[in-house]
Amino acid sequence: MRQGVAALGAAFVLCLPSWANADWLPLTGAEIDTALRDRGLIYENATQHFYASGRTLYTSGRDSWGYWRVEEDTYCSQWPPADGWACYSVARRADNGALKFIGDSGAETVGIYSD
Repeated sequence: MRQGVAALGAAFVLCLPSWANADWLPLTGAEIDTALRDRGLIYENATQHFYASGRTLYTSGRDSWGYWRVEEDTYCSQWPPADGWACYSVARRADNGALKFIGDSGAETVGIYSD
């Protein structure tokens, strides 16, 4: 019986989103907008600025202009010439305010504020 409970608990933990721990707090749509609007982030090998106009500038060796918006509780971006939008859950690290973008596949990108 004890093994069954342990296995069930382990399965539950494995199914939790990547932000589901004490270090990362999921953000609502309004919180995502506040966290990104007119702010800049530094990633491992790039920077990105989120303008209030809905434009975003991603720089990694060269500039790439796209668009951003908030849909429900997700951050979404579009990078021309593509016309589709990719959306991500966003979480904030409790101790330093870093932001984590989590894709549907579970891939994660972490950025810290540049300002």
